[in-house]
Amino acid sequence: MAPTPNEPADKSETDRILELEEEVGQLKEAVVSHAVVDQAIGMVVALGRVAPDQGWAVLKDVSQHTNIKLRRVAELILSWGRDGRMPPEIGVELEEALERYGPTQIPGSSQD
Repeated sequence: MAPTPNEPADKSETDRILELEEEVGQLKEAVVSHAVVDQAIGMVVALGRVAPDQGWAVLKDVSQHTNIKLRRVAELILSWGRDGRMPPEIGVELEEALERYGPTQIPGSSQD
């Protein structure tokens, strides 16, 4: 029996379609994640008066020292920009990383 126009010709074609749909989903997630990280880098650049590559290094350092995924660190930094709250461990590591890469303190920190 011949396949109908909306039905794949065989199992391998169906598998390939499913693989491509999964890949599209992963790419969409990556684009969103990239945007979040880029925005957080922008905040770090403005806050620490550092170059974008140093902003990236700051985010990586905070992620590595807190054992929190980089995207989550970026989300927390963006949330801090919106509501002024940040988990203390992120704030401490962010301040220390900025001290390594840039000249400033975090506004509102205990050392201001």
